[in-house]
Amino acid sequence: MTQGLKARRSADVLIVGGGIVGAACARAFARQGLSVAVIEPGPVGGGATAAAMGHLLLADALDGSATAQAEHGLTRRSLQLWDAWLGESGANKGNAEAAELARCGTLWIAADKAELGLALRKCAWLNERGISAEVLGADALARAEPMLRPGLAGALRVPGDARIYPPKVAARWLNQARAEIIPGRVVAFDGHSVHLADGRQLWGAMTVLCAGLASQRWLPPGSLVAKKGHLAITQHYPNSITHQLVELGYQSKAHAVDSDSVSFNVQPRPGGQILIGSSRQFPKPGQAEDEQIDMATLQSMLAHACSYLPALAGMNLLRCWTGQRPASRDGRPLIGAHPEYPRVWLATGHEGLGVSTALASAELLAELSLQAPPTLSPEPWAPQRFFAA
Repeated sequence: MTQGLKARRSADVLIVGGGIVGAACARAFARQGLSVAVIEPGPVGGGATAAAMGHLLLADALDGSATAQAEHGLTRRSLQLWDAWLGESGANKGNAEAAELARCGTLWIAADKAELGLALRKCAWLNERGISAEVLGADALARAEPMLRPGLAGALRVPGDARIYPPKVAARWLNQARAEIIPGRVVAFDGHSVHLADGRQLWGAMTVLCAGLASQRWLPPGSLVAKKGHLAITQHYPNSITHQLVELGYQSKAHAVDSDSVSFNVQPRPGGQILIGSSRQFPKPGQAEDEQIDMATLQSMLAHACSYLPALAGMNLLRCWTGQRPASRDGRPLIGAHPEYPRVWLATGHEGLGVSTALASAELLAELSLQAPPTLSPEPWAPQRFFAA
């Protein structure tokens, strides 16, 4: 038993995982007057949260599919909750300042006429639903972001999108929830308690599993897939870019389930650094997931970014790193009751939308577990779909 730690602990809700989704769940349950404890083997806000760009992004449903419509509803509700939280003041400073919020908006870049047509359709779809968006032509785009290469067709501008720093938000949510942080690695549930690798046993009225890829241990084989991503950040080049810049084909690449890809996705950071993404890389057959930088993928991602922002090639990189996105097999997160473990609830598999959807995911899970009317339909996210015969 770990010396100095209690042999037995208890809380109303035991949350496994101290990332952005686990922290959002801790906050949601604490707001209902419940005590929460978070079990995390590493630093709070580490793992996939530390490798996220922190883009608060509204997903559209232009293709009309049920999955896209559900994803749009989840992101829209979550951004409403983000706006409410960011508008609150906390101890010492406001939440917006603590989160390093920047209302930078997103420019979805159209490289040619075909993509500009897509930008126009997306803009109309968003405007019909009361969401502010506009299409910039080539000249207006060049004025908005002079570092972009000449010859681009234009862009869809979504001014309401924003950027935050996820690890600081996760820590603040846990602090606001007065959550007890329990260092440790969960190895088993028995329906009444949680067992840790060092022999400790914890009790709670319910357990919430938000452990990213580590959640796979308690799911049918293949439910979660690792999508490794690379990020790079430059040294300080103030006022180089002012918007989050993303290529219009980003979402279709992000949803691919069997092929590696790189996308143009860059973001201005405080002090003038430029955060450069993104890549998605699946483990090779027979190979374990790893956090090592794949130089070929990193070079491909940087070359792709330079094809949109040629001046990047002359900038110095400060750091490069990787992270593993926990993606579900069907591209939808699992939010709801675990079908095989009583009193265990799931909020995992958010892939690249964990930051944007964390608050709505937590709200829905708290409503379902406390038998309150759900704000959103739970069916698209029900974990049962992976347990059916």
